[in-house]
Amino acid sequence: MVIELLSKISQINSVFSFRANEDFLENDIRVKPDLDALGALGDAGWYCIRAILWAVDYELPKTVIALRDPVKNRAGVLLACGATLYWADGTTATFSCSFLANLTMDITLVGTNGTIHVTDFILPYEEKSVEFHVASKSNFNDLHTGWDPLPSKHVVATDLPQEALMVQEFTRLVQGIRDAGGKPEGKWPAITRKTQLVLDAVKASIDKGSEPVEVAS
Repeated sequence: MVIELLSKISQINSVFSFRANEDFLENDIRVKPDLDALGALGDAGWYCIRAILWAVDYELPKTVIALRDPVKNRAGVLLACGATLYWADGTTATFSCSFLANLTMDITLVGTNGTIHVTDFILPYEEKSVEFHVASKSNFNDLHTGWDPLPSKHVVATDLPQEALMVQEFTRLVQGIRDAGGKPEGKWPAITRKTQLVLDAVKASIDKGSEPVEVAS
C-alpha cells in the first residue's frame, strides 16, 4: 500500500471548501439551525475528518482544538471553521471547511520518509480515473536549487464511478445481512461513530471558544 511508504505519519492537512451562492446561504437546509445546525462542519468538515481518520487507521485523536474565529451566519450556523487534532504519539492533523471559499478538496499526508498529496479526494476531477502525487525520501539537490528525487504522479483507473461503487457496497452489505441471518457488518457503523465523535468534539471546542476538548471513546 502506498501509504506505507510514508513510514510514520506525523502531520495531516485537509481542506474542503466550496463557494456557495446566495440562494444556498439563505435557503439551504445546511444553513438552517432547525434543520442541519452543524453547517459547514457537519457537511464539508465530515469529509475532512473521515479522511484524516482513514490515514491513521481510524485511531481516535486524544484532543481537538478548534481554530479561532469561526464564521457563522445570522442564525449562528457555521459557514467556515476548522480544528487541529492531536494524538498521544505526537501525530497532528489540521482541517478547514468552508461554504465561502473556492472549490478545494485537498489532503496531504506527511511522514518521516514521504508525502502523499491528493487534490480531489472527495469528488475526482474525472469519473474514470483518480490521481495522487508521492514524494519519497525527498531532499535538496546538490546545489539546493530543487528537489531530488522529484515527486511521482500515480493514476488509478476505475471502470465505475464512486457513486456506483457505493451502491455496490450497499448491496453487498444487505446481501451479507441476509446470508448471516440478520446480523449486519460492524465496519461502517464503527467508522461512522468515530467520525461523529471527533466532529462532536470539534463542535464542543468551538462552543467553548477554542478550548481543548478530549475525544470520547
